[in-house]
Amino acid sequence: MDNRDAVSAFLRSRRDKITPEQAGLPVYGQRRVSGLRRGEVASLAGVSVEYYTRLERGNLRGVSDSVLDALAHALRLDDTERVYLYDLARAAGQTPAARTRRTVRPTVRPSVTRIVEGMPGLPAYVMNNRLDTLAANPLGRALYSEMYADPTCGGNVARFAFFNPAARRFYADWERMARFAVGALRGEAGKSPYDRELSNLIGELSTRSDAFRVMWGSHDVYAFRDTTKRLNHPLVGDLVLDQETMSLPDESGLSVVVYSAPPGTAAEDGLTLLASWSATPAREQDAESAGETPPRRP
Repeated sequence: MDNRDAVSAFLRSRRDKITPEQAGLPVYGQRRVSGLRRGEVASLAGVSVEYYTRLERGNLRGVSDSVLDALAHALRLDDTERVYLYDLARAAGQTPAARTRRTVRPTVRPSVTRIVEGMPGLPAYVMNNRLDTLAANPLGRALYSEMYADPTCGGNVARFAFFNPAARRFYADWERMARFAVGALRGEAGKSPYDRELSNLIGELSTRSDAFRVMWGSHDVYAFRDTTKRLNHPLVGDLVLDQETMSLPDESGLSVVVYSAPPGTAAEDGLTLLASWSATPAREQDAESAGETPPRRP
C-alpha cells in the first residue's frame, strides 16, 4: 500500500490547471492540452523530463526539499498545496512499520472541554482532522441540532453536508462549504494516507454521494481558515457568523471552532434566542418537537 496514485493525480491536476501564458512560456501552433506539458513543468522546475516523469508517476521517495520547492514554484502551488506536496513526500518515505502503525484516536482533554463549556454565549466545539465534532457546548449543539439529531452523521460535518438534505438549506453557500470539507479531508489524507478511519470515511462518502465523488476527483486542497459562515437555522433563521478555528498546540490534530456575531446585529439576536431555546428543559424541547411552534426571531 502506498500513496503513488494520490501523488500522480495531484501533480497532473495542478499541471492541467496552468496555461503556458500563465507560466510565461511561448506558445507555438496548436496544442493538444490546455495545461502544461510534462517537459514544460520539468523545464520550469529545473529538472530533466525523465526525472519529472518519475515524480508524476507517483514516486516522491527521497526527493529533496529543493526539488519540492522548485516543483511547487513551477506548478504555482499556494501555501496549502505546498504543504500537501511535502506531506505526500514524507508519506512516501515512511517505513513499512510506520505505515502499519495503528492510528491513535485523540481524546479531548478535560481542560479543553471546560474552555468550550465556559463560552455559553458562543457556539463552540472541538473538531478533529476527520471533521468529527468530539465535544460541543449546548449552544454549539443547538446550532448544529440537525446534524446531531441525525444518527447517520455520527457528529461528522462532512457526513452531514453530503448525506443530510437539510444541509443544503442550513449552509447558505453549500457548495463552497462542501468543497472546503472535501479539500480539508484531501489535505489530511496526504498527511495520513494510512489512517484506516480516515480511509473508511472517504470510502463511505465516495460510495454514498455523487457530489463528494466528483469534488474528491478534483484533488483540490484546503486548510481551515478564519472565515464568515452564512447559516439558515430552522429555529432562528439566517445567521451571519464569524468563525475562528484554533489548533491545539500539541500533536492531537484537534481544533477548537468558535462562532460569534458582531454586536448589534441580527445574528447576535439570533444566537441569544438560540441560547435561550437550548437552555429550556428537555421536556419542553420534546413538546416543541412533537408539534408546538418554537420561538422565532421577529
